[in-house]
Amino acid sequence: MGLFRRSKRPRAADPDRTANRADLEHLENFVRTRKGVEAYIEPRTTVTETTVILIADDGEWTRRRIDGPDGARRFAFRLSIPIYDVALMGYPQRMRDYNERRKRRPDQY
Repeated sequence: MGLFRRSKRPRAADPDRTANRADLEHLENFVRTRKGVEAYIEPRTTVTETTVILIADDGEWTRRRIDGPDGARRFAFRLSIPIYDVALMGYPQRMRDYNERRKRRPDQY
């Protein structure tokens, strides 16, 4: 019957698991339209590839997939923004404060 047989041909890569041009454009736009943006590399997990989270000086943030830690560093270097490893530094307090404000006043965001 073959229900549990492994396929001999390689499976196509999942297009949602890697960064694409739209992701990079979103990140670039975030940097251009916010002040004090810093980048944080988030490690690959079993669910997602490496991501980069951008956090503005007011705590507003956005996250997108990126082409690995080196891709995140190249992105930050190209846009002249600081970059940190979230596993070493953690998330900044301003991001947690921003999330708390959003919970209390969701209609304003």
